This record gives sequence, structure tokens and C-alpha cells, in this order.
Amino acid sequence: MSVKLESSNLGMQARTAGHSHDLGNVLRRKSLIATGLGNTLEWYDWTIYAVFAPYIAKAMFDTQDPVSALLSTLAIFAVGFISRPLGGIVFGALADRLGRKTVLLISMVLMGFGSLLIAVSPTYAAVGGFASLMVLAARLLQGFAHGGEATASYAYLAEIAPKERRGLWSSSMFFSVGIGSIVATLLGVVLTRLIDVADMDFWGWRIPFLLGALLSVLVLFLRKSMMESDVLTDFVGSPQGSPNPVEAPDWPKSKIISRAVGIFFYQAGVGLPYYLWTAYAAVFAITQRGMDPSGAFTASLFAQIPYIIAVPIWGYVSDRIGRKPVTIFYFLAVAVLTFPLIGFISNEPWTLFVAQGVMLSVTGCIGGTLPAIIAERVPTRYRSRIMGISLPLSLALFGGTAPYLSSWFSSMNLSWVFNLYVVVVVLIAAGVVATWRETSGIDLREVN
Repeated sequence: MSVKLESSNLGMQARTAGHSHDLGNVLRRKSLIATGLGNTLEWYDWTIYAVFAPYIAKAMFDTQDPVSALLSTLAIFAVGFISRPLGGIVFGALADRLGRKTVLLISMVLMGFGSLLIAVSPTYAAVGGFASLMVLAARLLQGFAHGGEATASYAYLAEIAPKERRGLWSSSMFFSVGIGSIVATLLGVVLTRLIDVADMDFWGWRIPFLLGALLSVLVLFLRKSMMESDVLTDFVGSPQGSPNPVEAPDWPKSKIISRAVGIFFYQAGVGLPYYLWTAYAAVFAITQRGMDPSGAFTASLFAQIPYIIAVPIWGYVSDRIGRKPVTIFYFLAVAVLTFPLIGFISNEPWTLFVAQGVMLSVTGCIGGTLPAIIAERVPTRYRSRIMGISLPLSLALFGGTAPYLSSWFSSMNLSWVFNLYVVVVVLIAAGVVATWRETSGIDLREVN
């Protein structure tokens, strides 16, 4: 009888454990979806500023010099990146102390408020320079929020993913980013077709910002039900702050700085071409090649579809062959293709579709590997803090300035200088990654 009871108890325990495991997997997948939806909205909010830059320039700046107004608008786009490092530093520390989930909730609130502020800002004609100042304040707030969002999302997605599918799972962030960019571009297509030019200049460009503010409330409720990162929970909840004897001990400052600098240059090679070919490609075609806005937005919209498809594929490939080969292939491809593809763009929309589609297909290499390769290089105790400093600071200096520098050099007929700049940066990034060891499949609790 006792044997039967013991067997029954063991069976019940196994079923309970299995049920608990299933519930854990369901919660993990729900958290993955909630994070993805939030990232989609965050990047939609971030991208619509670049997509609607020509209209913002007319409404919020002195239009007597259109080129100066556009450059001022793009400068504020770059300024948004300046506050990202501050957001990364602040939220990186908070993510390690309060949890990734808390930071993801706060960043959503701030991003939505920034969009609302732009949507209701008065025009330059009504209040003069105060209009430009309000847009600047909104972009600074969004940049601060974006620094926190990116920092927490990179760590969170990598930490909740199964280690053998970390590339595929964490690629969902850039899949979501692509969806957000597509939605932003789609709104550009729809609004420019449905609303005449005068109304578009007057009030039509405000619609996407108002929509972003409203949707942030919905996503906020979805994120409240997410799980916390179990990798972080295990680390914080252990008696010595380290659940595993192979977890990295306290690093000397020199090692922390060295790891952060390497990630900084890696991100430089990622962010510079990424923003050139996503948020700014259509604006470049409109302002520098004289392309019809509706045609440019349509071409850019369809060009982003290959990117959406490529991101999870490259994530899956990186789980099979490693992060390094996929990443280095991307940097070398950008170095080879930058000059011919930018030169290929004319005033015909199909040229933008081809050039942007090819480059974004290659960019999927980064979307499929970035959160995983960075998380696998930094122990849990330092992960959010190093990410929060290196990634947004690099994006501020390289990604955020890309649209402005491209327009500036083009206005002086020196586009080749900017193209050469892109090539040099990605080759430096390729050299940095070549020195890294392969880390795919490693347990994040054992990163040293």
C-alpha cells in the first residue's frame, strides 16, 4: 500500500511540475508578445517624427528657408538621441534594481506623453520659437524613454528566451521595430493620399502622433501582466547575489570599460546605416532626389517587408551557425553596397524600393542577433548598466546624426563623403566583432 501511495504522490508531483512548466511557458510567450507590441509602438512613435519631418519643418520652424527648416527638424531628431544615453544610464540601473518589467512600463508612459506633446504643440506661425522648443522638449523626453526601453528590452528578451533559441526569440524585438516602421510609413502613404497638401501641412501630420499617444495606454495594460526575467530574479534572489559559481565575480573597472567600448563601436556600425535606411530613406529620396512624397512613402513601405521576413530568419540562422559570422557578414555587406545603392536612388520610386529593400534584407542580420550577442557578452550583474551606457551613447553619436549629416553633405554636393564615413564605421565594427568569441547557446547565468 505504501508503495502505491508513494508512486501516486510521485505521479501527482510530476503532473504538478508539468502543469507549472506549461503555465510558465504560456506566461513566457505572453510576455514575449507584450514586449513585442510595446516595441512596435515605441518605434512607431520614434519613426513617425522622421517620416513626417518635411511637414514638421513647415509647421514648427521658420519656413523662409526650407533647407534650414528641414535641417533644424532633423537636428531635433538627432537631439532625441542625445537624451537616450541619459535614459539608458538611469533606466539601466533601475532595470538591475527594480526589474526589467518596471522599466518597460515607465518607458511606455513617457513615450506616449512625448507623442501627445508633439500632437498638440502650437505652430511656429502662432507662437514663434516656442513651438520649436516644445518639439525639442518632446523629443528629449522620447529619447530618454527610448534609452530605457531599448536597454530593458534587449536584456529582457534575451533573458526569458530558451538558450538554444535566443537568437530567434530576441529577434522579435527588431521584428517589432520593423512593424513599427512599416506602420509609420504606411500612415505616410495613407495620409498623403487622403489629405490634400494644405490640410496635411496644417493638421494632417498631427494624426500619427495623437494615435501613438492613445495606443500607448492600451499597451501599458498589456505589459502589466508580463513576467519578470527569471535570470535576473535568480541572480537578485540568491544569498550572495550570484546563483551560480561560474557567474562572473566583480569585474575590475578596466574590464568593464573594455567591454563597454567594444559594444559602443559595434553599435556604431549598426546604428549609422540602420537609421539611414529605415527612418530616413524616404525623406532622403523626397528632399535630395526630388521624388514624389506619396511614391517615396509607398516604395519605402514595401521595401521594409523583406526586412520583416529576414529578421527571424537571421535570428534562427545565428542559433545554428553562431552570432559572429552573421554579424560580420552584415558589416562587410554594408561596406560593399553603400556607394552603389545610395547612388542608385533617383526620382523614380522603384529605385528607392530596390535600394532600400536590398539593404534592409541585409540589415535583418542585425535584427536577428543584436539582443542575443550583447546579452551573451555581459554578466547579469552588469548587463543593463553596460547596455544602458554603450548602446544609446553610440546611437546618439552615430545613428541619430545620420539623417542630418546625410542632408548636410548632400546640400553641398558631397554625398560621397558621408558614404565613405559609413563604410569606415562599419569596417571598424567588423574588426571589433572579429575579436569576440562565439557565444551562441551559452547559459546567461554562466556568462563570464
